[in-house]
Amino acid sequence: MNKEAEFFNFSQIKKRVILNQQQQKAILHTDGPLLLLASPGSGKTTTIIIKIGYLIKEKGVNPKRIKAVTFSKASAMDMKERFNSFFPMIPQVDFSTIHSLAFEVIREYFRKTNTSFQLIEGIQPLERNQLTLNKKIILKEIYNNLVGENITDDQLEELMSYTSLLKNKLIPEELWSTVKCQIPMAEKIVQEYELFKRTRGTVRLVDYDDMLTIANQVFEEDSEFLRTYQQRYDYVLTDESQDTSLVQHAIIEKLVCNHRNLCVVADDDQSIYTWRAADPKYLLDFKQVYPEAVILMMEKNYRSSKDIVDVANQFIQQNKHRYNKQMFTDNPSYQPIQLKRLADYQNQSKYLIREISQLDNYREVAILYRNHSSSISLMNDFDRAGIPFYIKDSNSHFFSHWVVQDILNFMRISYNDSRTDILEKIHTKFNGYITKQQMKDLQKINNKQSCFDNLLQYINLKDYQIKQLQKCKSLFQEMNGMAPLQVIRLIRESLGYEKALEKLSERYGFNLDHLLDILNTLEEIATTLDTMEEFAGRLQYLEKKMKESKFGKHKNVVTFSTLHSSKGLEFTRVYMIDLVEGIIPSKEETRSKEQGKEELIEEAVRLFYVGMTRAKLHLELLSYEIKNGKLVNESRFVGGVRSIMSPKKEKKMKHGLNGKMDTSSTAIKEEEQLYVGMEIKHPVFGQGEIILLDREQFEIRFEAGVKKLSLKTCLEMGLLEAV
Repeated sequence: MNKEAEFFNFSQIKKRVILNQQQQKAILHTDGPLLLLASPGSGKTTTIIIKIGYLIKEKGVNPKRIKAVTFSKASAMDMKERFNSFFPMIPQVDFSTIHSLAFEVIREYFRKTNTSFQLIEGIQPLERNQLTLNKKIILKEIYNNLVGENITDDQLEELMSYTSLLKNKLIPEELWSTVKCQIPMAEKIVQEYELFKRTRGTVRLVDYDDMLTIANQVFEEDSEFLRTYQQRYDYVLTDESQDTSLVQHAIIEKLVCNHRNLCVVADDDQSIYTWRAADPKYLLDFKQVYPEAVILMMEKNYRSSKDIVDVANQFIQQNKHRYNKQMFTDNPSYQPIQLKRLADYQNQSKYLIREISQLDNYREVAILYRNHSSSISLMNDFDRAGIPFYIKDSNSHFFSHWVVQDILNFMRISYNDSRTDILEKIHTKFNGYITKQQMKDLQKINNKQSCFDNLLQYINLKDYQIKQLQKCKSLFQEMNGMAPLQVIRLIRESLGYEKALEKLSERYGFNLDHLLDILNTLEEIATTLDTMEEFAGRLQYLEKKMKESKFGKHKNVVTFSTLHSSKGLEFTRVYMIDLVEGIIPSKEETRSKEQGKEELIEEAVRLFYVGMTRAKLHLELLSYEIKNGKLVNESRFVGGVRSIMSPKKEKKMKHGLNGKMDTSSTAIKEEEQLYVGMEIKHPVFGQGEIILLDREQFEIRFEAGVKKLSLKTCLEMGLLEAV
């Protein structure tokens, strides 16, 4: 038996790992560049670990001269632990993130050049006489100074993504304006931010993205310093390289340019972070950078049933810009992928609770969604049903979001309308038409009387304002004592908050659908509550529950996760939810495709593919007919899966090929034909009675409960018939 065979025999006996032919090839290829394209569930981490073990045990490489770079701290820790488990007698190999490597580089370089620096992200010990400085606070202050308003959490996230994108894509300052960003004066804000970091005393301020760009620049400009790092490692391996940005690739290139012993492990089909500057094109152009490179494909999936693997493999083939991999499995069939289309969005949680509550092992169940906002409704309903959960990437921004705070402030004014400090926060967001100057004049009055009375008595108002403020005062008084669901609807409609959101979205580029989703989620939370105090208490409880959920990871709980954060995970049962047009793919992705640009829609396909390949045995794709009273279309990706599963049997569904509902010739088309008390028939909900009717929305009592529908949508699409 030769050495290679002995080594693989050791692996099989020691850890019961049977390596397939492609895995063995990847392990044996030790000299020169290697691109290892690993399909989901193909055992890439095991292959990397055994490859490192082979370098040390069979090739005699010093463990200290091997550098393994991973995408995240969690990945680095996982690989370190698994390596120690496989090879407990071998000294520790250097597993780290690319940011950790970059930090090491700049720390050594700044020490060499006697440069003082301070990190302004994360928790770092401060040196003597250093002030606490934070990237978010600096950006907030610059935004406030330049724009004249406070930045919202959503805007701050987008601004930080913009700054990160510029750095990670190595975009020169003169081209910053070409990068799309909805934040007002974004380019100017970043220029001011960079100037602040350079001119703030004698200490150089450094954020996480700076660590990468500075390390790359140091390697580029100081050949002697670069040489010390090149001579430090004989072999470099990078994992999850489809998530790596241009500047990260550039650092690795410089590190290995002499010995070129580089193993890049990636899957172009799982590149889902281009918004974070990841660049899958680098993988497709790998041979241009390393002409002598060997490209191997690990296509065998060990995770999922044949039903899931076959469909997922065909699904990803629709993307044009990819390596021609053909994922397969020797696993047997279990059951076909389940496609469920529910009548209404609100039925989604009820369906999931009904299905999951029958199971004993929650740990093997995951619910995947695209947007963080989906987790709030799930959390509320699952908590009420007594089903424990863990939120993979809990984001409590929902509870601090300005829309949530606005609704709470409206409620506070209904309790005490003398609070000018509260009114000041919302005075531009309802139809009282209070100007900024009038608000300033009001704040000078300190008689602890009603804000509305003070406005009407002491402030110079236009005639139209008087009538509106009298009406608003009456509405706020009406709110006191109402159930919270009625209160939110009154705020949205009668006080004009929803119209105000539309104007704000036009002015600042907010995503209106996202803002309305927040309002609708608040309505769902309010549905079973009797008082506004209970509503405020419920929000506090859910926020606390979300924070606590991260400690339940290893308990018998259902996992909630975004599709992005699910990568690398696997579960016996997976439910992918909210699979409708506008969410996946998003409106922007659809528009981009219509304009002939494929990048965004292909990434959406990859994201859907990542979700599908998390499932071992049971995969369900959930969509619905109606959301917030409006007809929505099933995601085209669900239609694509359906076509793959039954290409010959697929029939034209009642929605038609264009996604619209077929309508009857007797459908009601005019608003004048409708009246309260009228019996009507709806194609989804069946027969019902109109109980409330206004110009925009109306409520119908069906057997399944009261539904609030869009009047315009129902009339335009002919969804109603008289009984």
